Amino acid sequence: MEEPAYVREICFDTETTGFRAKEGDRLIEIGCVELSRYGISENKFHRFINPQRDIPEEAIRIHNITNEMVADKPTFEEIADEFLEFIKGAKLIAHNSPFDESFLDQELTRIGKGKLRDHCVDVIDSLEISRKVFPQQQNSLDALCKRLGVDLTSRNDGHGALIDAQLLAQVYLVLKQDQESMDIDSLTLSGKKLDDIEDTHIVIKASEEDLKAHEAFLELLAKNAKALRFIKWKTKSSKPYAKKNKSLLILKKPKWNNLSLVSKEIVRFRDFKQTQCAKDSDNQKINKKIQLLGKH
Repeated sequence: MEEPAYVREICFDTETTGFRAKEGDRLIEIGCVELSRYGISENKFHRFINPQRDIPEEAIRIHNITNEMVADKPTFEEIADEFLEFIKGAKLIAHNSPFDESFLDQELTRIGKGKLRDHCVDVIDSLEISRKVFPQQQNSLDALCKRLGVDLTSRNDGHGALIDAQLLAQVYLVLKQDQESMDIDSLTLSGKKLDDIEDTHIVIKASEEDLKAHEAFLELLAKNAKALRFIKWKTKSSKPYAKKNKSLLILKKPKWNNLSLVSKEIVRFRDFKQTQCAKDSDNQKINKKIQLLGKH
C-alpha cells in the first residue's frame, strides 16, 4: 500500500490596521513558518507591508507596529507573487483562520489575483481543532501556549506575525497529534468501534530518523513544561519494545500516542494542583477555627 503524498504545511499569522477587512482595514505584516515531516523547518516567509493608510493607535497598542515602521516597506501588491510562490501547493494553518483569510482575500482580490484558497491546498483553523481537543476551556493562542508549556517570552514586546506563527507551529504539532488520536478512536469497522474488535492492530512503519525526531520533539516539550515530567513515567513501559523493534511502532486499540499524552498530562497536572490548592485552603480555615476555639 502506497503512502499518501506528503503535503506541505505552513503555519501563518497576520497583523492588520484593524479588525474589518471589508471596511478598509489593511495588512501590515505576514509571517509564515513551514513545518517538516519531523517538526518545524527553517523555511520562513516574513514581510512588513505598507498599508497605504494610517495605523490607528488602538492597533499599535496591540502589535507595536507604527506608521513610521512601515512607511518605506513594499505594498502588498509588490510582495504578493513572492508570498503566493511560498504557499503554493501547501496546507495553511492559522489560529482563527477566517480573520486572516478574510484580509488576504481582500488584498488578493484588490490586485486581481483571486482568493487565498485559489493558491493553496486548504486553510485549517487551529482554533477549531483546539476546541475539540480542549472543550469548554480557553483556547486562545496564549492560553494554549501556557497549557502546553510553550515559552511566551518572545511576546514580551507585543504581538508579531512571525512570532505568533512560530508559537502556533509548536502548538499545532501537539494539537494535530491529539486530533489524529481522536479520529482513530472514532473509527468504526463493520459497525463496531475499533476498541470492540479483538486482536486489531494498526502497524505504522517508522524509520530510524522518524523515531529520533519524535524523541527529540518530546524532549523539547519536556524542557518547557514542568508537568511533562510525568511523560517518562507514562511512556516507560513502551521503551523496551521500541528498542527491540525499531522499524515498527505498533498500537493496539489506539487511544493516545505520546504527543497527545503531553497535553492530557498537562491538564491532569493542572487539575491536581487546583485540587491541592483547594485542600490547602480548607486546612488553613480549619486551623484558624481551632486557634480561635483555643482562645475561648
